[in-house]
Amino acid sequence: MTRSDSTLHTVRSRHHAAALLAAMVAGAPSFAAEASATPGVSLGTMVQTFLGLIFILALFLGAAWLARRLGAGNAFAGNKGPLKIVGGVSLSPRERILLLEIEGTWLVVGVSPGQMRTLHTLPKGTLPPPAGKEGQFGHWLQQFRNRHDDASH
Repeated sequence: MTRSDSTLHTVRSRHHAAALLAAMVAGAPSFAAEASATPGVSLGTMVQTFLGLIFILALFLGAAWLARRLGAGNAFAGNKGPLKIVGGVSLSPRERILLLEIEGTWLVVGVSPGQMRTLHTLPKGTLPPPAGKEGQFGHWLQQFRNRHDDASH
C-alpha cells in the first residue's frame, strides 16, 4: 500500500463515517433499526414461558388434589384399615422404630431407608401413661433449678 492509497482509504473512511452520522441524524430507518436492534427475549417468548409455567403448576396442584381426594397416602391416617401405628421413636433423621398394631398383635419394626425389619412381636397390650407434661428433660431441669436455688440461699 502506497502513501496515496493510504490517504485515499482514510478519506473514504471519513466519508463513510460522515454519511452514516448524517443518516442517523436525519432518522434513516435502515440505520436506526440496526442500531436499536438488541439481542434478547421477545415479549411473545416471555408470555409463552410464563403460560407454560402456570400450566405445569396447575397440573401439579391438580394431581395433588386428586391424590388427596382419592385417599392416596392415607393408609395409616385415621386408622381405617387393620394396621395402626401405636407409637414410634426417631433414632436418627433417617431411622425410626415403630410400634404397629395388627388385629391382636403388636409388631416392633425398625425402619431405615430401603429397609424394614421386624424386631419383635408382642401380644396386644396397653401403653404406660406418659411421664407427665414435662417428661425427663423437664424433671432434670426442675432438679437443676432446685439445686441452684438451694446453693444461692
